[in-house]
Amino acid sequence: MDIAMIGLGRMGANMAQRLHRGGHRVVGYDPGEGARQRAAEAGLEVVDSLAAAVAALPVPRVVWLMVPAGETVDQTLGQLTPHLAEGDIVIDGGNSNYQDSIRRAKALAEDDLGYVDCGTSGGVWGLQEGYSLMVGGEAAVVEQIAPLLRTLAPAEDRGWARVGPSGAGHFTKMVHNGIEYGMMQAYAEGFALMERKQEMELDLAQVAEVWRHGSVVRSWLLDLSTEALKRNPSLDGIAPYVEDSGEGRWTVAEAIALDVPAPVITLSLLERLRSRESNSFTDRLLSAMRNEFGGHAIKKS
Repeated sequence: MDIAMIGLGRMGANMAQRLHRGGHRVVGYDPGEGARQRAAEAGLEVVDSLAAAVAALPVPRVVWLMVPAGETVDQTLGQLTPHLAEGDIVIDGGNSNYQDSIRRAKALAEDDLGYVDCGTSGGVWGLQEGYSLMVGGEAAVVEQIAPLLRTLAPAEDRGWARVGPSGAGHFTKMVHNGIEYGMMQAYAEGFALMERKQEMELDLAQVAEVWRHGSVVRSWLLDLSTEALKRNPSLDGIAPYVEDSGEGRWTVAEAIALDVPAPVITLSLLERLRSRESNSFTDRLLSAMRNEFGGHAIKKS
């Protein structure tokens, strides 16, 4: 099956390579010359414009977007759709907000274009291990791209599914990432507790390795944590600053809108925000208040 991959960052390029190895013809495009060059060096067929990528495919065409969520997706669609024709299909494999995906699907349907939102998990390991694919869109449209999904997934019969109508793929990926926030926070806090108990002389990588086998808390995240601790037991050179890419915020907002309590996910997001405060006004005011009401000493900066 022929496909155009738009966006050749690390994940997009890896997905393109997995499709190529699976026997699909992949025509890649990225606005960055460096990304195009790296993809070409990896053996992918690369062109220098969106129009060229579309023109290289037989009708009906499938175009897979792996570009940053938000305005970039809309801009890419604005440049792309004039080159598309009735029956073509666009797949958004990035981390778009599900409400944007619903809107885009409706807009493209007016031009008889198919639109699929595909929540994609697997990170940098997907090329080897396969990707978890949560797919939203019309059943008939998803069926047309099923050969691509089977190739990208860990196996033809698992790791991917049409989970619902337009927006459902990115909605489930949003919740997936919210859960991920909570799991990562719990691991981090547990290991921090063990690290602080110096008299036990714990080897954290050793403990993590034990937990990986038979434990109820074993997971891929634990596998990755184990490898990180083996390479750098004291985490030297890593700043205590944790970014978020947006899905956790969307998950918390959705929980509030639906009156669903999600305290673990919410607090894990707040902890990420807290990690970025190098000179917290909150903590300084707390110290000032303790001094005012109780005469407690203030530690000078």
